[in-house]
Amino acid sequence: MSEQSTDLRETVRRRYAATALQVAEGGSGCCGPQPVEADDNFGSTLYATDERDAVPTEALAASLGCGNPTAVAELREGERVLDLGSGGGIDVLLSARRVGPTGKAYGLDMTEEMLALALANAERAGATNVEFLKGTIEAIPLPANTVDVVISNCVINLSVDKPAVFAETFRVLRPGGRIGVSDVVAEDTLTPGQRGERGDYVGCIAGALSFAEYRSGLEAAGFTDIVITPTHSVADGMHSALVRATKPPRQPK
Repeated sequence: MSEQSTDLRETVRRRYAATALQVAEGGSGCCGPQPVEADDNFGSTLYATDERDAVPTEALAASLGCGNPTAVAELREGERVLDLGSGGGIDVLLSARRVGPTGKAYGLDMTEEMLALALANAERAGATNVEFLKGTIEAIPLPANTVDVVISNCVINLSVDKPAVFAETFRVLRPGGRIGVSDVVAEDTLTPGQRGERGDYVGCIAGALSFAEYRSGLEAAGFTDIVITPTHSVADGMHSALVRATKPPRQPK
């Protein structure tokens, strides 16, 4: 990893560690241009009222996303789900409710402070079918063919190695598995420099892929049935989008 990439990852880690500590002390945080002030484009307002009522207030306060991936993924009873960049655990807890006691929800995060907050939130929620893992989304600490669904909420844009994220996601999914991701995506006409003018890296803007780049990255990893649907604008030419794709099932010999 280059020195610049290492610096960016550390900047992201510090930013989210500070958010976790702030939430633990009774504050709130979200993604977006203003690091600790939620707006209608980011955070817990993007969840339905019954979903907000179903999780601890600390999980809501730590909601950093730009969408609702648990709804995108159409989770089913008994499935195993992995949330990339699980933060305070809101999407893991909602996933655990959807897959029920016969399913399981994993949360993966690289930030100790967020993992501590997520574990506390799981205990408050009484969730027993969850497990939080420390690691990066570029090197997922799970065996191949482990999960049915991978979700993520405004985190892939923060990665310094997105091809590795797509490859690792493909690896851990079982054949026929799927992704349901909320992420910030740029219009194809915007250059990386123009994306950077609209917001910084930790604000989920500068590191965003374009629609074409996102699709080609998923295709290169082996995904099929790729659908990327913009939902709302988060900056000029930048959109929160729902990303769906499938790992092809094994072909009979």
